[in-house]
Amino acid sequence: MTVVIVVIVVVVILALAGGALALARRKRSEQLEEQFGPEYDRAVERSGSKSEAEKELAERRKRHDELDLRPLDPQTRERFRGDWKQVQGEFVDDPGGAVEKADSLVTTIMRERGYPVEDYDRRADDISVEHPRVVESYRDARHVRDAHRNGSAGTEDLRGAVTSYRSLVDALLDEGDDRGGRDGGRGHDVGSRGDGRHRDDEARRGDDDGRRRRDDEARFRDDDRRRDDDRRRDDDRRRDEPRGDHRDAAPRQEREADGPSAGGAHDHDGSRR
Repeated sequence: MTVVIVVIVVVVILALAGGALALARRKRSEQLEEQFGPEYDRAVERSGSKSEAEKELAERRKRHDELDLRPLDPQTRERFRGDWKQVQGEFVDDPGGAVEKADSLVTTIMRERGYPVEDYDRRADDISVEHPRVVESYRDARHVRDAHRNGSAGTEDLRGAVTSYRSLVDALLDEGDDRGGRDGGRGHDVGSRGDGRHRDDEARRGDDDGRRRRDDEARFRDDDRRRDDDRRRDDDRRRDEPRGDHRDAAPRQEREADGPSAGGAHDHDGSRR
C-alpha cells in the first residue's frame, strides 16, 4: 500500500513538473513572439525549427541587454538630423550616392550609440531587439544598396531605400529608446508593462513610418517634377543659343566676303589706291 502511494505521489509530481515546464515554454514562446513580432516569424522560417528560432532570439536579446548603449546628447542628435537632411537633398541629383551615404550614416549613428558595427548581420540582429519592425526596412534598404552596386537598382528602388533608411535613422535618434544606457536596454522584461509600452511605441512608429513614407514619396515626386522642368528650360536655352549665334554670324561672314568697307581699298603697305 505504501509503495502504491509513493508511486502515485511520484507520478503526480512528474505530471505537475511536466505541466509547469510546458506552461513555461509556451509562455516563453508567447513572450518572444510578442516582442519580436514579424522578426519571430522570419527566424522560424529561416531556421525551419520553432525551438531553434526561439533559442536564437533569446540569445540575441541576451546579447543586446549586455551592450553598453548610450543616448545621444542633443547637439549630436541635431547634427545627425542635419546630416540626414543633406542626404535627402542629394537624392535628386545623385540617387545612388544618397543611398550609399544613408547606409554610412546609419552605421555612424549606431557606432555613436554603442552598437558593434563591424558586421552587417550582427547590426541587423541587434537592431531587431528594440526595433523588430524597422529592421526589416533596414534589410530592404541594404538589399537595394547592394543591387545598386551591381547596376540592377532603378530610381524607384533607390527612392524606397532612402525612405527605409529614414525609418531606421528616426528610430536610432529617438530619445525614448535605450534611455539610461545599459539599464535602459534591460528595463523591458518581456511580458511586463514596460514591454507593453515598447510594443505600443513600435506600433505608433509603424504608423509614423507609413506617413513619412508617403510624405517622402510626395516630396520626391515634386523634386522630380522640378528637376524635369529645369532640364526642359536648360534644353530650350541650349536650342535657342546656337540659332542666335548663327544669325549673328551670317552677316559677319557676308561682310568679310565683300572685302574692305566703302572707306576705300588700300595696298598691303597701307597706301591708298
